[in-house]
Amino acid sequence: MNILLVEDDSRISDFIIKGLEENNFSVSLAATGELARELIAANEWDLILMDIMLDGIDGIQLTKMIRFKKNNTPILILSALDATDDKIMALDSGADDYLVKPFHFQELISRINALTRRTKFNYQKKEQIYFCHNLKVNLEEHAVTQDDTIIDLSPREYKLLLFLLENKNKVVSRTQILNAVWGINYDNNTNIVDVYISYLRSKIDENSQKLIYTIKGTGYMLKE
Repeated sequence: MNILLVEDDSRISDFIIKGLEENNFSVSLAATGELARELIAANEWDLILMDIMLDGIDGIQLTKMIRFKKNNTPILILSALDATDDKIMALDSGADDYLVKPFHFQELISRINALTRRTKFNYQKKEQIYFCHNLKVNLEEHAVTQDDTIIDLSPREYKLLLFLLENKNKVVSRTQILNAVWGINYDNNTNIVDVYISYLRSKIDENSQKLIYTIKGTGYMLKE
């Protein structure tokens, strides 16, 4: 499950990300509402964890924007505001659930699982197997094969490949890849994207048809 965490307090975001990753969730971070809006427009998310008090676009405004775009991604508000009126405002703006900070982490996991169950039909509709030429990725089995040969990928390489597959035949920029695979806290000046593209190419392009193309001055494309 790919989760977008919208939180401007680094202490809280570090705590949440560490806990979610230990529970096998994939998490990306947006520290501002503006950045969250860009990431939501550019990527598909299974769940959004949203703080309310953000610089610029706040959580309520952002939730309304998401719903105005007919985006039905489940939204769980995480806020220190505990008044009934705040909860009503958030839910009326389009949020699916509301959890007051501080909270027990297991309750957060339970809320996430509950939202997953509520939207089970939507998740079942999502493609469970990705294909590109002779490459096959089975999401349920977490397995990557090429011509029936198992391809051993690191967790980061796997996440990078999934992002490219989800955007197959589309050009994605290095910034989009960095945000989706490493999270916004990563230094935009790093060459980590190019390094991992090289790692991935060495495993899926070797002895096979070329799949990952460099689009000069723009980014990369996984192409049939």
